[in-house]
Amino acid sequence: MFNGLYIHFPVLAVMVLFLGAFLVVIFGTHAKNLRRVIAITAATISFALIYALIKPVMLDGEVISYWMGNWEPISGYALGIGYEIDGLNLFFALLVEATILLSGLYSLRYMERDDYLDRYYTLYLMLSGAVLGLVLTGDLFNMFVMIEIMTFAAVALTAFRNWTAGALEASFKYLVVGSAGSSFVLAGTILIYAQCHTLNMAQISSMLCGSQGLTPTTLLAFGLLFTGYGVKSYIVPFHPTAADAYTAAPTSVSMLFSGMVNKAGVYAMIRMAYVIFQAMGIPAVQTLLVLIGTVTMFVGVTMALAQHDFKRLLAFHSISQIGYVITAIGLGTALGLTSGLFHAMNHTLFKGLLFLCAGAVLYSTGTTSLDKLGGLSKKMPKTTILFLIGAFSISGLPPFNGFASKWMIYQSTYAKAMETNNIGFAFVTIVALVVSVMTLASFIKVTQSVFFGQVTPAAANAKEVPFAMRLPMWIMAIACVLGGVFYDKVLVWLLNPAASAALNVTNYIDKMMGDGYAATAGVQNIEAHGATLSFWNPVMWLILFVVVFFAVGLVVVFGKGTRGKVLEESEGQEIEAKYDSFFGGEKALPSHLGGSDLFWGFKHNWKGYFHFMQRMHSGVVNDYALWAVVGGAFVILYTFVFLR
Repeated sequence: MFNGLYIHFPVLAVMVLFLGAFLVVIFGTHAKNLRRVIAITAATISFALIYALIKPVMLDGEVISYWMGNWEPISGYALGIGYEIDGLNLFFALLVEATILLSGLYSLRYMERDDYLDRYYTLYLMLSGAVLGLVLTGDLFNMFVMIEIMTFAAVALTAFRNWTAGALEASFKYLVVGSAGSSFVLAGTILIYAQCHTLNMAQISSMLCGSQGLTPTTLLAFGLLFTGYGVKSYIVPFHPTAADAYTAAPTSVSMLFSGMVNKAGVYAMIRMAYVIFQAMGIPAVQTLLVLIGTVTMFVGVTMALAQHDFKRLLAFHSISQIGYVITAIGLGTALGLTSGLFHAMNHTLFKGLLFLCAGAVLYSTGTTSLDKLGGLSKKMPKTTILFLIGAFSISGLPPFNGFASKWMIYQSTYAKAMETNNIGFAFVTIVALVVSVMTLASFIKVTQSVFFGQVTPAAANAKEVPFAMRLPMWIMAIACVLGGVFYDKVLVWLLNPAASAALNVTNYIDKMMGDGYAATAGVQNIEAHGATLSFWNPVMWLILFVVVFFAVGLVVVFGKGTRGKVLEESEGQEIEAKYDSFFGGEKALPSHLGGSDLFWGFKHNWKGYFHFMQRMHSGVVNDYALWAVVGGAFVILYTFVFLR
């Protein structure tokens, strides 16, 4: 079967997206309907080509190799650009394709009020083609080329609504920090090429495993590539520009950023750590990934709690959820990698759904301010239901998909703690649980501020968005439910093949370079120990209950009496009337709680932390560029100290 058309499908899937962008420029400039048809047709064809590979690659375990121009290896050396598709990158390609198509369908009505839509659809297809090409290529430099196209298309899309406040500033920040990340990737790629004299990832992996292993050049290249791909993943400390870009960009683009752009960075980190450098057996690498992932999930959720804008809150939650993924894949176990991939998939679904809900609110009311919205459940009941499904999923409530993947992450971190007798991994389990509680609290805030309570003036004329916008939302909502209920099917059809592909390094090398090539180079598969999966174990539920109860107890104890203290400090001053127990007088005062009100006691108790975070998130692009440089320096220093 692979001697026929199937070997061409991955390349055609990328090419059709770039071709669609070209055709939109030529034929869609003045033809509104034609550019829509071109964009959706290109996205649909690409979608079909990639999804046709599920059976042969995922279920039958095949690996596709394709050499551009038929430039196959000569005398055991790879000279041409090759595409290699195994379970790992096909898994991410499936996420990318789903995001592309659903975002495109949503855009048909959501973007209809904007001008210059020929440029929008051109950039949309360029971004999509670049991300898909990045995850499918087997060539390290070709990956950098796709990163460059992806970055500049993302910058332009961030600034697409350049008349809105902050759009140009956000795109400039994205450009500066994103270019810094690309520079790290390019520098690391140059060092690898200087050492191995090839850019094919399979051959690089075999060479770095042998005599050209952990040299100073290799260590520096690892640190540079780790930093560069970390910037593209929006992990801490490279995250601030993501929040600005997600907020300023059109919501359909925010979905692309959250659903596939950051996943491209995650994929690159997995491919680099598990396959190219085969470094996941090194405890120091595991510690680095788990530490950064844990910090990312905590910083992201606490920053989300402090936000007053719907989209900006979702942006920080996207950062937080990527922290879960990085933490899980950093464990270096089969269960950890599987749970990280599962959560990456679920994040694409529930965060995409939540962003589209925010877009529906913006489309109907003209604002995403939590302080101005309220009572939309009366005006937009269908959107409210869809939002609640997404909120329950991201908060990790059963039976939704977010619960299944988070439960696997809890198990994987706890199993790692038991396996290594390292209490640090048990602490990571607690942090992951507490972050889930804080995520739920954050979405209680959004639910109360946006959908419940009194109808505010901003929401007075709101109405349900068109069906064409709700259709992608319903598809993702249904997937959120099915992914949690039928998690075992997801494991068999998607997750296990993807995780096995990442761990089976020899198969990846042999398919690209020829049978027996990995054995000649002395490559061995990564040893990773899994654990028995059991989402419904009563003992584990009891442990979860105790940990959550303890976390809630800490909040209650440290937050006790806050309001009374604040009122005592305010004695002699006029207290805002809407906080009174009873209302009186001739003028009626609304009692709706806005985004600034709910959990204000918690923020008061943590004011030192939030003041520090406010200073760090200064909004100055020079500071964020410095973060990227300092973060890269830390990773490189860590690499030389602990990986030698």
